[in-house]
Amino acid sequence: MNKEKKLRVISYGEVLWDCFPDHKNIGGAPLNVAMRMQSLGCHVSMISGIGRDDDGKEIKSYLEKNGVNTKGIAEIENHSTGTVQVTLNDRGSATYEITYPSAWDKIPFTDTAEKLVNTSDLLVYGSLACRDEVARNTLHKLLSGDIRKVFDVNLRSPHYTMDTLKDLMDKADFIKFNDDELYEISEALGSPYKSLEQNMEYMAEKTNTPSACVTKGRHGAVLLHQGKWYYNSGYNIRVKDTVGAGDSFLATLLTHLFHHKSHPQKAIHFACAMGALVAESEGANPVISRERISALMVR
Repeated sequence: MNKEKKLRVISYGEVLWDCFPDHKNIGGAPLNVAMRMQSLGCHVSMISGIGRDDDGKEIKSYLEKNGVNTKGIAEIENHSTGTVQVTLNDRGSATYEITYPSAWDKIPFTDTAEKLVNTSDLLVYGSLACRDEVARNTLHKLLSGDIRKVFDVNLRSPHYTMDTLKDLMDKADFIKFNDDELYEISEALGSPYKSLEQNMEYMAEKTNTPSACVTKGRHGAVLLHQGKWYYNSGYNIRVKDTVGAGDSFLATLLTHLFHHKSHPQKAIHFACAMGALVAESEGANPVISRERISALMVR
């Protein structure tokens, strides 16, 4: 029997420490996506920046221990490894105060990064890594490569502009929003529509992007893929914290669509179950077994 060829994935952007009142965890949306896709059987490389400090060494070691290729992570002179102050409300929803500038704001364009992109299948990127001109310019160069491009919108106010978002969407083959992000961006770009599906179609046409998904928190998600609609209405779980849930959702959806070549309906069900179980756990990257996902899906 032929072994399944591993999907080669690049995750571009911030690696950092999520700092809570009483502890801190390694995080950053691109890192969370990388960790989950690696755990699901993909071959994942990170392109990012860390400081020449203990925080940076620990992040790099953590990724390597979990099988993620760190050759694209540069050590940045005169900048510290990133940190974020995380506040959780009584429903477990998170708000973020993100230190600027951090090492990942200064990701350089290198031969190593270019080679990684040119030898991979999928490039996942977000909006936060474009708040600084250095990392933004590096990403633009990497996006010129012949690779499937996935834009994880992931808005963090005040670190974005509509012009930057439009440019990043125009380059994407697949876009992931949450419902608030979809409505904010589509309205800013002139959408006359009220419904979620109409606004998804509007954005797909406006940006010439063939596939998009929108997460709706505890109400699941909607996927528009190759002209067809797929839905999941969510799973009933007790939320502990939402940090990383959307990242694991996206990682799982991409893995099932482009690595396992699953039917899109199966992919969105599995992805929503993964996101729910992460929200039910503490931290962004808990170990989640296939058995737990399967059990939740048949509840």
